[in-house]
Amino acid sequence: MDSVVPSPDLIYPFEQKPEIGDGSAVEVAPGLHWLRMPLFSALPAISVWAIADGDGWTIVDTGLRSTKTTEAWRAAFSGVLESKPVTRVISTHMHPDHCGMAGWLVNRFDTRLWMSRLEYLTCRLMAADTGHEAPIDGVRFYKAAGWDDEAIETYKARFGGFGEAIYAMPASYRRISDGDTFNIGEHEWHVVVGTGHSPEHACLYCPSLKVFISGDQVLPRISSNVSVFPTEPDADPLGDWLASLARIKTLVPDDVLVLPAHNYPFRGLHARLDQLVSGHLEDLDKLVEKLAEPRRAIDIFDVLFKRPITPNLLGMATGEAVAHLNHLTATGRAVREANSDGINWWRAA
Repeated sequence: MDSVVPSPDLIYPFEQKPEIGDGSAVEVAPGLHWLRMPLFSALPAISVWAIADGDGWTIVDTGLRSTKTTEAWRAAFSGVLESKPVTRVISTHMHPDHCGMAGWLVNRFDTRLWMSRLEYLTCRLMAADTGHEAPIDGVRFYKAAGWDDEAIETYKARFGGFGEAIYAMPASYRRISDGDTFNIGEHEWHVVVGTGHSPEHACLYCPSLKVFISGDQVLPRISSNVSVFPTEPDADPLGDWLASLARIKTLVPDDVLVLPAHNYPFRGLHARLDQLVSGHLEDLDKLVEKLAEPRRAIDIFDVLFKRPITPNLLGMATGEAVAHLNHLTATGRAVREANSDGINWWRAA
């Protein structure tokens, strides 16, 4: 949701796109099918991938738990996926639009979930908050960012909703780690982990197909949300994310077809990586200028975001604002000071 704009250097090779939520698919590489599952208005769809795997399919990412997504998967398996079984489910990371249907698919086909350890455990931890009251640490974090009483009450009322967006995760899983290689059908795939957007985001690279499933780590038209959360208020996920983008550029060649979770498959990976990094560096420079006077996290939205921040976007925007401020602090460009009311104020160092 950051203000980084699309790169003009990207090429979108597919005019045909699968319809959202009807179970249709477009083959983007031999044996690799693109489907789109419904989300919400700001991001209308998530792209998921079915890869031919012997007599069945490996599914990469699953969509959000919903009746519409369930119907879409049923339509796909009775249609384009030819009633073949699922051999494994891979979730790139723990956000509900990526793993929300993982439990449903695993149970339906009696198969195994493949996921990185931090993503699996973080997902289980967040789902365990369902039905609990908002913790005092969370209230303190958002008050420190500058939220008013009304926003805090909304946070309390909505807390614990993560688990409602996913089917119960399987009680066991197959761990995947950075550098792992394994075969899906006739092709070898490599795990390339990125960080910052989520703890241990597993991208998948297939050299023989020249395909890179980037999940949310590299998106063509928006920048991935990189946020600080109340569980780790002093974290520097933006530093992690920038470093991981630079690392991906050294591991994955530029001639791949990139398959992102949102928007459309594209070519031009290295140009997009450069543009994402440079866009954030420009934002950080603008923030230093903004911090000539002390600011709270909620005071810097105009630097980072083009759209108005509505109540529904306040949590995401605040997390990303704190991420940028924490990065400036970690790199010695800003100083954070809390006043007697527990409000954090940042100023340029």
